[in-house]
Amino acid sequence: MIFPDEYKHVGVSKALPGGAEEPIYFLTEYLIVEKENPDKGIPEYSVYHVRKSGDGLLRKVESLELIASGEEVVKYDKELNIKDRTLLIETAAKLCTGKVNTVIFTGVDRHVTIVHDPDTSAVLELEILDVAPPTPSWLSQVVRRLEASGIFGDLQVRFTENTIDLRQFEGENTVFPCSASGLAGKCLDSDVLTENGHLLVGCEISKTLFELRFPELAYSFVNICPFKSEIVVPTKPFITRCCRSEKSGLVSINGFEGAVVHWGASEYQVSEAVRKLVNGLKEKRLKEP
Repeated sequence: MIFPDEYKHVGVSKALPGGAEEPIYFLTEYLIVEKENPDKGIPEYSVYHVRKSGDGLLRKVESLELIASGEEVVKYDKELNIKDRTLLIETAAKLCTGKVNTVIFTGVDRHVTIVHDPDTSAVLELEILDVAPPTPSWLSQVVRRLEASGIFGDLQVRFTENTIDLRQFEGENTVFPCSASGLAGKCLDSDVLTENGHLLVGCEISKTLFELRFPELAYSFVNICPFKSEIVVPTKPFITRCCRSEKSGLVSINGFEGAVVHWGASEYQVSEAVRKLVNGLKEKRLKEP
């Protein structure tokens, strides 16, 4: 796949540069040449890789390597956020059928870039591992808001949800940590328990609180802490949350790399955690043989 890191590396011209007398801008690594097709009455495009030499803003063209031309190239007919690399790769993959192998994209600021031989496997998939309610889960809501803002555009990442619905445990004898959850059952922060046989659905903190408040009662326990749970389990690289702030950071659970944020983390902290995780995973990939 060819996908320039920045659109500033892509130039557009109506004709090929003619050697030393027609130098090229120093940042240009790829050149789109647009010509009118007299038979079809529409523009036709050729895309080149540029090799240049010299110093300064304008440099000598040493060679132009043709990447794609004619029916191999299409121009997407809508303006997109061309800083969103995942969006462009996935859009290009849908368009690259038959002879087409290259897509030209135009941004809302009228700058352009290209994707040649799009490879969707280059998009890193991250799992949002969380519990519900609320639905969507709190962490999913935060990540999706951040994703819509474009803050992850350069990371080339796609998110999927792995949400464990705690409503499956609702019942008269079930105890949840907090009444704010709205789950049907009893809650540690508001109910007094007097009988054995309750099911506690929570984390290690909930377990400790239960035993401090009701040391004489026998109970069963479903652990929803991602570090110890048998039901809240990642299936791929992930981001999740924990009520213990000291456990925040980059971790490995169930053989997968992930990031943990505090239960009450801000949007900024979530975005930073995602960025650190993705950068770490990319560095690890580069080191693999």
